[in-house]
Amino acid sequence: MAKIFKPGKVALVTRGRFAGKKVVILQNLDQGTKAHPFSHAVVAGVERYPLKVTKSMGAKRIAKRSRVKPFVRVVNFNHLMPTRYALELDSLKGLVSAETFKEPSQRSAAKKVVKKTFEEKYQTGKSAWFFTPLRF
Repeated sequence: MAKIFKPGKVALVTRGRFAGKKVVILQNLDQGTKAHPFSHAVVAGVERYPLKVTKSMGAKRIAKRSRVKPFVRVVNFNHLMPTRYALELDSLKGLVSAETFKEPSQRSAAKKVVKKTFEEKYQTGKSAWFFTPLRF
């Protein structure tokens, strides 16, 4: 398979529960593993996007509407559609791996770190496209 799915690349999930959601590839496994014997990627994505914020809203309301609900999954390459965008998430690359999914407590801890990182990224306003839902 071509080296399209590199860490940091933004892709869209095309099938399953999170179909139509944007994800960032954290780790790609071209050969597969014993648990997942197919080429796949460990991804972190946005399950619930932040809501629209206006100037007239107060700080408390803006903070509440700026929340992001993330998800962390192992996704088959066949169910990902790559985009031309990339998102630099250096803090997540070593944290979330295939071993994270073996225990539920590790998975929830990883989700909390992903949530914190995504919300910081959203606050800076650099990657606005990633935090807007697809309209189709």
